[in-house]
Amino acid sequence: MGAALTRYRVVAYVVGVVLIALVVVGMPLKYVWDDPVVVETVGPAHGFLYMVYLLATFDLGRRARWPLSRMVLVMLAGTIPFVSFVAERAVTRQVRQPEPEPEPVAG
Repeated sequence: MGAALTRYRVVAYVVGVVLIALVVVGMPLKYVWDDPVVVETVGPAHGFLYMVYLLATFDLGRRARWPLSRMVLVMLAGTIPFVSFVAERAVTRQVRQPEPEPEPVAG
């Protein structure tokens, strides 16, 4: 599961940075200064990277045996600026914590 977590973390950071660039730089350039060049170049890149993010999240979620609701929430985190960073930290913390050992059965 370590490789799946690493893939997810890398893609989550990349998607987060590209989305922030798109929203903070590209959108004002397009709608305030009528210069769509950043949106036209970064927008499709973000779309492609978001699909990679969905695959990485699905892979990690399947390996970690997340319920579907958790997987969908983590997937949606890539659509809101800065939230992918928060979700990445929470996912990493949850995946890395050791699982409790089962209690022995008395008998």
